[in-house]
Amino acid sequence: MTDDVRRGELGLQPDDFHLVSARPLSDPIPAKILVVDDDPRNLIAVEEVLRSPGVEVVRADSGEGALRHILKDDFAVILLDVQMPRLDGYEVASLIRNRPRSSRVPILFLTAFNKDDMHVFKGYSAGAVDYVFKPIEPLILKSKVDIFVDLYRKTEEIRRQAEQERRLLMDNLHVRSEKLKAEQALRRREEHQSIVLQSLPIALYTASVEEDHRRLHFTNESIERITGFRPAAFLERPDFWSSRINSEDYDRVMLQLKRLEEEGSVNLEYRWRCADDVERHFLDQTVLMRDENGRPREFFGMWFDITESKQMEQNLLHASKLEAVGRLTGGIAHDFNNMLSVVIGNLDLLKKSIQGNEKAERRVRMALESAQHCADLTYRLLTFSRRQALQVSTIDVTSLMPSLLELMRRTLGEHINAGLRSGEGIWPIQVDRAQFEAALLNLAVNARDAMPDGGDLTISVENRTVEEGRSAPIGEFVVISVSDTGIGMPPEVLEKVFEPFFTTKESGKGTGLGLSMVYGFVQQCHGHVEIESSPNVGTTIRLFLPRSHDAAERIPDHHTGVAHPFGEGRTVLVVEDNPAVRQVTHSTLHSLGFKVLEAETGDEAARLLKAKNDIKLVLSDVRMPGELSGIDLARLIQREQPDIQVLLTTGYFDSEDKLEDLNLLYKPYRAMDLAEKIQSLMQSEKVVELEDTTIQETAAVA
Repeated sequence: MTDDVRRGELGLQPDDFHLVSARPLSDPIPAKILVVDDDPRNLIAVEEVLRSPGVEVVRADSGEGALRHILKDDFAVILLDVQMPRLDGYEVASLIRNRPRSSRVPILFLTAFNKDDMHVFKGYSAGAVDYVFKPIEPLILKSKVDIFVDLYRKTEEIRRQAEQERRLLMDNLHVRSEKLKAEQALRRREEHQSIVLQSLPIALYTASVEEDHRRLHFTNESIERITGFRPAAFLERPDFWSSRINSEDYDRVMLQLKRLEEEGSVNLEYRWRCADDVERHFLDQTVLMRDENGRPREFFGMWFDITESKQMEQNLLHASKLEAVGRLTGGIAHDFNNMLSVVIGNLDLLKKSIQGNEKAERRVRMALESAQHCADLTYRLLTFSRRQALQVSTIDVTSLMPSLLELMRRTLGEHINAGLRSGEGIWPIQVDRAQFEAALLNLAVNARDAMPDGGDLTISVENRTVEEGRSAPIGEFVVISVSDTGIGMPPEVLEKVFEPFFTTKESGKGTGLGLSMVYGFVQQCHGHVEIESSPNVGTTIRLFLPRSHDAAERIPDHHTGVAHPFGEGRTVLVVEDNPAVRQVTHSTLHSLGFKVLEAETGDEAARLLKAKNDIKLVLSDVRMPGELSGIDLARLIQREQPDIQVLLTTGYFDSEDKLEDLNLLYKPYRAMDLAEKIQSLMQSEKVVELEDTTIQETAAVA
């Protein structure tokens, strides 16, 4: 192609530009037109023809440049010169059509040659929608391009309207969705509040400000679950609510109600008799509601069932009393038991020296029984206040009960018919056997006193699993029930029955410590006690004792009588700061055939143990002055002289130190108790020595 041809191929003259005019659009949608030609003059000329408001003409002088523009922008129409170096118009058109984003952009071929059909067909096949032949008439070019620009603008307008409608639709859907979520959240909140109100011991009501305002209109059905009465029952009679208030609370409640309109609100606490004729404690909170003019409109109130919290309050009060008495008891128990140890020890020694003198033996026996009664009284005080360390063992209740029941029958007398009912496969329990037997005997004696004209006493043993939902602790328990057919107890007595020193018996016929001891014992065993009683019907007390998964231990036989000498001259070190107790212990051990050394403190005992190598047993008090207590001394001996046996004695133990691996004997003890304990330690020592000898002989043979 010659320069002359190239220069004149469009056939446009500057004077021709005024022939092309366009009606201005009001705020037209912007449109871009891509003009591709390798002759800059042609690009300028076409841009002059197509320039109009809202139209941007983008120029490219090669096929490569055109493709770069297409990758960046969207165009309403593309004017493409056919004859170009490197990439001609057909190749560029094919590449444009193969790209999805630009495949539908109209392409107008500009050409000065090849008007034959084959050439035109090739152009349409490459993707052209029309041809403009050179020399170009500006009006024709402008008209054709305007058609595609107008089509682009209408398409873009439709697309924008569709996008706007889609956005509006999405916004509408979002609003509807948010509204639906809000409605669902509100519904869930209402359901949650309804479930909470139904599960709580709360009932809501409204009442008129008129004289009959205690005719309560309950707004939910919780009142039936709490009281057993349907809401309609409170509207049947004007005095329905007031007639079931406890007589002791009635006057106080009515006086408070009179101040309701003046004060605007009132909190009432009273006992109210429910449908099952059981009185429960209620907290009745009432508020005066006013209208927009400030005039009283109605009363709004809430009923709270606070029976369990009142019971917890009573338990806390009871525990506080136990703590107070326990502190008092603990303060005197050590000295009191030391004095009893002197009395009982000397009486045991005296008993040996007066054998054959029946009159003297009878007096000594009476003195021993009285002293032992004092010791039992102190023991009970420490037990119910939970300040006495338990000597725990795993026992089988069913094997223990027959002998215990026989003892009860001898104690209760002929007018009481005592029987036992036991389930199959009763679990073992871990308790202090002596305290367990004493607790059941106490319950049996109380039952006997409640049946002055005779009656039936029934002891039942069963396994029971306590699950969640009850006020009692959950777990597996052996339940021992002691039931009588006696005079029973009214509610006001039931509230105080476990309090220390509380008794309904005549003066001199009861200490008031029996049930307190039972309560303290069960609490120390991590169990709980339930009691049911009705006047003239009888009483049932249930002891819930936790199940033990250990095997039950064999019940040892108890031997009574005078302890005979068996010490064979072995050396015993007695460590005791009380001279009288130390002296009587010395005498008792000497009568058993032991050689006795004495130490006043743990520090002195430690020095003696280093100086003497023939000591076989250390009998030490737990509480002593000096740096070393009895427990410290026992630990020292275990570490440095493990072949020496240690037996600790105490009249009162209240320490965080663990005693499971130590031997303990409580004061005051009988001479026979001391002898049995020492014999038990000596037997265990012989077993260890025999095992050591066997091991040595086996090693020598090997």
